[in-house]
Amino acid sequence: MSFRTHLESVVNQVDGSLACSVMGFDGIAVDTHQNEEALELELNGAWIEYANLLGQLRQAAESLKTGEVQEVSINSERVLTLMRLVSPEYFLVLALRADGNYGKGRYILRLTAPKIRAEL
Repeated sequence: MSFRTHLESVVNQVDGSLACSVMGFDGIAVDTHQNEEALELELNGAWIEYANLLGQLRQAAESLKTGEVQEVSINSERVLTLMRLVSPEYFLVLALRADGNYGKGRYILRLTAPKIRAEL
């Protein structure tokens, strides 16, 4: 199964999904699936910035000895963004409309992360 198949599955399973991507901590997307509604947003630019932020959070958690960061969400006025670590180099990111199903998004990312990890 390809990354794209997994990403499409996430977007299709979660109400309010806009896009899903596998990204490296360098901010480069490995693969992305987005619906037409996402085209009006600058998600890729936001995700590049969020990759940097996620890297900083990982370093802070390590220095504070609180354990590895597993998941981070950033909730803005129009978009809910969920990020779930897949490996030390990659993470999944899901963008939802503000009224999207946040709980199901978290659940589906948790189920999908090991599938993506197996294909890296």
